[in-house]
Amino acid sequence: MKLTLAEPGLLKESISIISDLVTEARFKVTKEAVELVAMDPANVAMVVFKLFGSSFTEYEVKEDTQWGVHLGNFKQILRRASPNDMLHLELEREGLKIQLRGGTVRTFTLPLVELEEREQKVPELKFPITITMPSTVLANAIEDAGIVAESVAFETEPGKFIVRASGDLSSARIEIAPGDTIKIQGGDEKIAAKYSIEYLKKMIGGSKLSQEVSLAFNKDYPLRIMFKEMDKLILSFILAPRVENE
Repeated sequence: MKLTLAEPGLLKESISIISDLVTEARFKVTKEAVELVAMDPANVAMVVFKLFGSSFTEYEVKEDTQWGVHLGNFKQILRRASPNDMLHLELEREGLKIQLRGGTVRTFTLPLVELEEREQKVPELKFPITITMPSTVLANAIEDAGIVAESVAFETEPGKFIVRASGDLSSARIEIAPGDTIKIQGGDEKIAAKYSIEYLKKMIGGSKLSQEVSLAFNKDYPLRIMFKEMDKLILSFILAPRVENE
């Protein structure tokens, strides 16, 4: 396995976001993409990541390979990459060799970690509504809701998407209407579901990777947030709902 990435920020930002949710993870490298599927320790959120081979300037993969690493350590090394560096990854006996090639050549070796053999399966989910919007719109709505509460309700009404939060004394309501950059598919009926703001704040870091985000949800059902850059990467999250007893 020999991989060279001319845009180190694609991997650098992705690992920075993922490491806020997952401590250790197994990467699968196929002839098409570098992939990761992992759950957070509390089994509340799943991360699904694909960095496509087409985003690399060199992508030499003779056979499918898997390797596990500590994401915090991986993030610390990738933080040293500047935008003009070439990022080279190679699997060796000693571990994962990470080389940053710019004005200098800096080489790091990251030890591999043994992880459970059990493979994480991405659940098959069906959603009655999908909303596509600029990433900054969602990020701002989550930040607004986070001022007053620890959970947020996503609601749909015909022709409208609403982000609502309420605390002991304060409340927030953000209405997002469809337009040139905001598309709502479905949503003919009223749907509402609650999710953790703590997790959402970590997930909206994906706005650094893509200017557009899509949301899909249902009543008391997992939420899917997806950031996508065509022919480069997909970073998506599945978040369990907060179901409150009546």
